[in-house]
Amino acid sequence: MTKFAANLSMLFTELDFLDRFEAAAKAGFDGVEYLFPYDFPAADIKARLDANGLTQVLHNLPAGDWGAGERGIACHPDRVEEFRAGVDTAIEYATALSCRQVNCLAGIVPPGVSHEQAHQTLVANLRYAAERMQAAGILLIAEPINTRDIPGFFLNRTEQALALFDEVGSDNLKLQYDIYHMQIMEGDLAPTLEKHLSRIAHVQLADNPGRHEPGTGEINYPFLFDHLERLGYGGWIGCEYKPAASTEEGLGWLDQARSR
Repeated sequence: MTKFAANLSMLFTELDFLDRFEAAAKAGFDGVEYLFPYDFPAADIKARLDANGLTQVLHNLPAGDWGAGERGIACHPDRVEEFRAGVDTAIEYATALSCRQVNCLAGIVPPGVSHEQAHQTLVANLRYAAERMQAAGILLIAEPINTRDIPGFFLNRTEQALALFDEVGSDNLKLQYDIYHMQIMEGDLAPTLEKHLSRIAHVQLADNPGRHEPGTGEINYPFLFDHLERLGYGGWIGCEYKPAASTEEGLGWLDQARSR
């Protein structure tokens, strides 16, 4: 049976962050993910997970100044030490939260940095993070993101990401495949999922256009859910969408997916 995780950075946002865990459990989600845990003591988050019977599925490495528009620093040559310190912080939180995978956001290429400089920095940073996390029993994942929502983001296509992973050369680095981002950048969703399933550790969803819940746009989610089942995908599907109205009003898709 497909396992769905509520992205608490996108869903139930009318509630304070720590109150979103209970709301996710009541809505029928088995797990949660979100951008970052670092503004809260890990013990406080763990208490909410345990109280609501939820699995912590995913969070991101520290990604720079999010409020100022930074979307990761892994490709920034002048911030390698900051990146490495963030790896240590992420491991501490993931361990405390029993979170078995952490996502690395590659980031937007800084002004004055060449594509090759950004590429080599990202390869080195991913290699470092993958090794450190493997020692802690945590899987490192990374995702391509569309350049319409985040212009200049370094990773933006599946094949590009996998070629870069090959260069990193770690078996502790896999792909986070975001259906919404990849529909925008390349389409061909079902064949891509099938071709690269062994390298995909996590899937995220939203419909297109609008980045709302499944059923609001052009993507045939009932087909994709069945497709993933047929392929034997055993990971989580993270629900990283902006509800068209309220989260609760838009959850009919989840009931339908569970009753397939």
